[in-house]
Amino acid sequence: MKTYTAKPADIEKKWYLVDAEGVTLGRLASQIAIRLRGKHKPMFTPHMDCGDNIIVINAEKIRLTGRKRDQDIFYWHTGHPGGIKQRSKGQILDGDHPERVIEKAVERMLPKGPLGRQVAKNLRVFAGTEHDHEAQKPEIWDVAAMNEKNKRG
Repeated sequence: MKTYTAKPADIEKKWYLVDAEGVTLGRLASQIAIRLRGKHKPMFTPHMDCGDNIIVINAEKIRLTGRKRDQDIFYWHTGHPGGIKQRSKGQILDGDHPERVIEKAVERMLPKGPLGRQVAKNLRVFAGTEHDHEAQKPEIWDVAAMNEKNKRG
């Protein structure tokens, strides 16, 4: 008996549309990471990009539990002396690019390296309800209905 390995010709990618309004960030990110990686498919191959393409809308209306809006802080360094910068998740969600919170949450759940970077390109996140992927005819994927804990309040 031989182990099955997917070839690029065998991989079939679908497009999914997720509405993030009122959905808890971590629960949404973990489900998206599984789909992006392709682990939900029986033909999953660890060294191949066999996952689907995901479109997330309403990123600005994502839900954070507890005090994460104020206490979870992203740090980065400018490269200059004394150039450490910080911004909380709340500041990012209220700023110009609220989609970055979801992108970072999913990115950190994917493998590090070339495969992780390739898989991360299959995620498109939009702050509002408008997106430019109507031509792909994405299926609606209701993450909020999968578990009552995904959407409370």
